[in-house]
Amino acid sequence: MAVPLTLRRVTDPDDPAIAAFGVLQNRTYFEPDMLIPATYIARLLEWQSPERVNLLLVAEQAGEVVGGTVFHAFPQVGTGFSSYMATAPEVRGQGVARLLHNRRMEELDAAVGGRVAGVFIDVVSPQRLSEDELEEERSVGSDPARRRAVFAHLGFQQVDVSYQQPAGGENGGPVTNMDLLYCPREAADTVPAALVLGTMQAYWQAWLGEKRTQTALAALDAQAQADGTFRLIDPTGS
Repeated sequence: MAVPLTLRRVTDPDDPAIAAFGVLQNRTYFEPDMLIPATYIARLLEWQSPERVNLLLVAEQAGEVVGGTVFHAFPQVGTGFSSYMATAPEVRGQGVARLLHNRRMEELDAAVGGRVAGVFIDVVSPQRLSEDELEEERSVGSDPARRRAVFAHLGFQQVDVSYQQPAGGENGGPVTNMDLLYCPREAADTVPAALVLGTMQAYWQAWLGEKRTQTALAALDAQAQADGTFRLIDPTGS
């Protein structure tokens, strides 16, 4: 008999599911230092504002956290950004990612008081990982190409832009091996540049500050098409 799976939003910063989600992050990602640590997630759940709502959703089975996603809603923009989503290797292929994604959309709707336009996420590009990094991926049972295929299956497309995380790389510099993905609520071939810029400003500004955020936003804005949009392309490269 299959063990039932339950989804729930975590709101208590002392909930033990937060630490369990942190363990799951470390199990499933080759660079856990790049992820939001569990202790900081607990603080995020306390630091809510009208501009940014921080959320954690977990999937539990027999009392164990087997999946989860930490994400953020931006009510003034009407979008969300997912910092990380993970499923334990033992439950992969059972639709857990789809359940988390669908519930995440519902939680985003509730957080913005309406219907979000979509949700963004950034993911590493397999082509821009070194052999050592690819080996580190394999050591935790992860595959960057498979990860992108999962996101494509969920409805994510790649924003056709040269994207960098402004900080967090070597010597505090930008992270240059990632792409920006977007899952629109309704099927689309483009995304308004204003939606991308508004989302990234809301996501970055709290930890980058005004000056660095504006510099990063200008680099994105300069790549918009003449009609004020970015193309959406297949994230798998197919």
